[in-house]
Amino acid sequence: MRWPRKHTFGLWRSSNGASKASNNQPGGATVATIYDPNCEEKEKYTLQNGDEFYDQGNGQGHTVDVEGKYSKPKQAHWLLRRIYILSWIRSYDRERAFADLIAGITLGLTIIPQSIAYAALAGLSSEYGLYSAFIGSIIYVFFGTIPQVSIGPTSLMAILTLQFCADKPVQVVIVLAFLAGLVELAMGVFQLGFIVSFIPDPVTKAFTSGTAVIVVFAQIKNLLGVRMKGFPSLGEFFGSIKPSDAAMGISCMVVLLSLRLLSQVKFKQDTPLTRRLKKVLWYISISRNALVVFFTGLIVFIWVKNSSMAAVPFALSSKVSSAMPSFKLPPFAFEYQNRTYVFTDILHELGSGIVVVPIVAVLANVAIAKAFVTDGNLDASQEMLTLGLCNIAGSFFSAMPTCGAFTRSAVSQASGVRTPMAGIYTGMIVLSALSILTPYFQYIPKASLSAVLIAAVIFMIDLAPVKELWQTNKKDFFSWMGSFIICLVAGVELGLLFGIVLSMVFILLRLGNPKIEVSLKKHESLTYVHVVPHSDIYYTGVDTLRGELRGACSLYRNDFPVVLDCGRFMQFDATFTEMLKAVSKEMAENDVLLILQNMSLKVQEMLPVIGNVRFCQEDSQLVSHLQQEKESGATLDAKL
Repeated sequence: MRWPRKHTFGLWRSSNGASKASNNQPGGATVATIYDPNCEEKEKYTLQNGDEFYDQGNGQGHTVDVEGKYSKPKQAHWLLRRIYILSWIRSYDRERAFADLIAGITLGLTIIPQSIAYAALAGLSSEYGLYSAFIGSIIYVFFGTIPQVSIGPTSLMAILTLQFCADKPVQVVIVLAFLAGLVELAMGVFQLGFIVSFIPDPVTKAFTSGTAVIVVFAQIKNLLGVRMKGFPSLGEFFGSIKPSDAAMGISCMVVLLSLRLLSQVKFKQDTPLTRRLKKVLWYISISRNALVVFFTGLIVFIWVKNSSMAAVPFALSSKVSSAMPSFKLPPFAFEYQNRTYVFTDILHELGSGIVVVPIVAVLANVAIAKAFVTDGNLDASQEMLTLGLCNIAGSFFSAMPTCGAFTRSAVSQASGVRTPMAGIYTGMIVLSALSILTPYFQYIPKASLSAVLIAAVIFMIDLAPVKELWQTNKKDFFSWMGSFIICLVAGVELGLLFGIVLSMVFILLRLGNPKIEVSLKKHESLTYVHVVPHSDIYYTGVDTLRGELRGACSLYRNDFPVVLDCGRFMQFDATFTEMLKAVSKEMAENDVLLILQNMSLKVQEMLPVIGNVRFCQEDSQLVSHLQQEKESGATLDAKL
């Protein structure tokens, strides 16, 4: 015997065990929904639902001010959230200013040699890296939300710039910075930060490691003084090594790696003297790039003064005629080597770089922001907006594409930075270097810049995940290996694209083939078939679920009721409804009861009244259904 109507169970109002009327109707029962995760956002937490929960016990309601006590905190005005400096500048004091001054100066000593080296890596003259460093640092002061983030040239942006702009006019690089900023700005405006979520961590690590390997191999020639282009054989390569450049490069590498270890020196006793000494060693350690570039440039300068430029045995950087930045529109049309480039020509030259560069920049910047955010509340859209503004503004000062860098952020954190105001001091130091040190850039040996680059990126090569992923997750292992190999062989943009596409394929396979457990369970004298999904089920997995239900009925020959756990149903729609109607109809023909467990009230209302379908939330309700089904079956057998 089947129940002719649909039953819904929930929390019932009661007083001393007796049901009370609802809406002044005697004998009525009202379901009180406290929290329904599948309903609309505005209906999840309501005062009415709270009253339903607390209005229990001896017929006397217990009033709770849910709206006043549990309402969400008010958001700051949109102007304060977008021009973020307005949210903290009013509480800016002398203590914070001094801490930011120290951090800004320290960061300036770090970013100057990095900018010169990254510009060389991108195939540009030294000043373009410094343009990017000064404008990014200043713009971030007004719009940035994370004090530790430092916008400027990075190895990722440099290698991508080289990838898409090699052997092209420098104007193409400037337009790339503008277009990348435009895409980043659009991503922030339309809140498209979720796109980054489709790039899994193994792909990100493989991409970073692959890029670092490319940088090392790209700079090994300058480090050893090899002048050959292309990919020479090993014999030709070793035969072309210039001893003077190799000695300079290797010596700089040894010095950089040795100075890096100074920050890890520990003293047996903790005294004021040892603390001061440790601080001095730390400052020397973080200033190692600047020290190496300064002293190698000084050696060359003294050499030139005592003899001549031609007598210098090292390959030197290009001469910079004028390096002070000037404000002007990005070159959307220009002439180069008797050819006129218009905007469409530039777009054709850049190709997929217009999309790849901003996505990688956003990926790196959001990852850094997540690593250094203090309260856990990261406004990813604001970070994308800020990064876009930095690149757009940079293009008006002839800058290359920029983003944040982990190394500089770590230096800022260790320097005690308090607010983004430190970027003002960093920008001022970079501008001072552009105005004063420009004539001396030509004395910097290429080998020392290559040593700075290699020493900076060599620790980004992380091969540790390979063994771990092979043991724990084969899919992530193949994503890592595929992305890493393709980055090295076909280019970083194709390696990243491969990782994203492969991850999307895995997601689609998971959505189309959810994991479902089917088992025969027994509770006292009650036996039933239990169907439990172990992954979220969307409409794409409905066919798999239908097959499992049919298979369960066939396996157990329609002898037992079927209990389907609906707690993992996501975005219940017409596809779910049609499937449940079809399956319940088939079960009804074989006199099988279908019990839908953990289905929300809103979803229950979407289903029509079906004679052999029951609903339950608690195990006690499930046992009651099974007991009634057993009794009705026994009664029917007796009549027969």
